[in-house]
Amino acid sequence: MSQTETETTKSKIWEWTKAIVLAVGLAMIIRFFLFEPYLVEGSSMDPTLHDGDRLFVNKTLKFIGEVNKGDIVIIDGEEENIRYVKRIIGLPGDKVRAEEGQVYVNDQLIEEPYLTENREEAEQLGMMLTGDFEEVEVPEGSYFVMGDNRLNSMDSRNGLGLIESSRILGKSEFIFYPFDHFQKTE
Repeated sequence: MSQTETETTKSKIWEWTKAIVLAVGLAMIIRFFLFEPYLVEGSSMDPTLHDGDRLFVNKTLKFIGEVNKGDIVIIDGEEENIRYVKRIIGLPGDKVRAEEGQVYVNDQLIEEPYLTENREEAEQLGMMLTGDFEEVEVPEGSYFVMGDNRLNSMDSRNGLGLIESSRILGKSEFIFYPFDHFQKTE
């Protein structure tokens, strides 16, 4: 092999090495700062999200975004490798309560079309979908969250408590697997 061929081979190897390092670096930046896949475990968000659904989570909230009522968020459970997926019901300053199975925020009944299927099932069982609870005022820097499967969800009403903004890891954007359930999460 001549010196020119050796230099060409070294040059190609160097170019491939730079490309691979750049691709890995870019993938890590995207994964840690922008988007992350998330696996739904459990039924607390049925029928919106199912056990085994895989989501893309937008992590830019920490830098440029904010959460709104109705957003589905991923929450740091503060224990090793435990995370929760819940829906934002109350923002800082809001007053949240449930009365006769309906949820009110700042004395306004909130529309929750994503609960229709669960509400019908609860009525067939002779139950209210959302148990009544006293008014809770959400302090600054915190959120009130609930699962869509109100009969089977640990959330701000019963165990998770109010969620500090620092515990919100990102917002669910869409389900990417299984493919037949591919959709934007709302």
